[in-house]
Amino acid sequence: MGFLRKFLLATLAFASFFMAAEPVIAQEPSIRDKQKVRTVTVPISIYTKKELRSDQSEEFIKADRLIVREDKEEQTILSIRSVTGAPLEIAVLIQEDLTSNFNLHLKDIADFIRGLPKGTRVMVGYIRGGNLQTAQKFTDDLERAARSLRIVSGIGYGGNGPYGGVHDAIKRFEALPSGRRAVLLVSDGVDTSQGTSPGDITQTIDLERSIARAQKFGVAVYSFYSPTALTNDRNPQLSLGGQGSLQRIADETGGRAFFQGNIAPISLIPFFKDLEILLGRQFALTYLSTHMKKGYHKVEVSSTNPEIKIDHPKGYYYR
Repeated sequence: MGFLRKFLLATLAFASFFMAAEPVIAQEPSIRDKQKVRTVTVPISIYTKKELRSDQSEEFIKADRLIVREDKEEQTILSIRSVTGAPLEIAVLIQEDLTSNFNLHLKDIADFIRGLPKGTRVMVGYIRGGNLQTAQKFTDDLERAARSLRIVSGIGYGGNGPYGGVHDAIKRFEALPSGRRAVLLVSDGVDTSQGTSPGDITQTIDLERSIARAQKFGVAVYSFYSPTALTNDRNPQLSLGGQGSLQRIADETGGRAFFQGNIAPISLIPFFKDLEILLGRQFALTYLSTHMKKGYHKVEVSSTNPEIKIDHPKGYYYR
């Protein structure tokens, strides 16, 4: 049974919970309630721990009851949309100064793009010196997006990092319909604009801005670590800091970071197997927030089934 068929069956099984909850979801809040609540949409990925261990998607998953807490207070779930109700929008971003070994993986990335579900919108961009260069605007022509990939130059750009480009790319989602959104970032994650220690690298302004914008637009960031000349066997502290930054933006936005130690990955195929499971089980969850105060709000999404794992943003800024 193919991956897509397994996913659809799992989605149907999962959706039965929400069908049972439909009478609650359909209730209209009073005018007074509307003044004290607002809707929030976040990307979540639902899967079992066994699936990632085996790199195989299960035919059925039983999510049981989902619980959303904002600032530790339970909130009301309004809807959850899957691949059938909200096509994926994904930006593939590649750091221009990766070592030449990265070019060996271009076919695997192209195959990943071609294998995305029909209706997926894909953007391809390269990040040079912190600036975004668009190779392909968002398109549902997967073949066209795959063909826009090109080899990287490998020329160093002084540790400016990828996050200025990530920040700009996330803004492109604003013109698209709301739904399931993701970024795949291939980078060493290093931005030395505020220092070269791991602590400095994981707290840069561009990283903070990228996280805040991704949370605002409901974009989950998935990252593949790949070294540049700056991090290729020269400075383990830089590699550690870069991986820490990639881990942080993934954790804060509901994505996942993929590493193979601090070296260039021999193959991206194991990463893509896990990523396909996570994207196949990605949902756009909308809930009713009772917190009207501007500022940062923490988010927790959990299931009553202990075997279920849920990736989700750790919070967002309300302005």
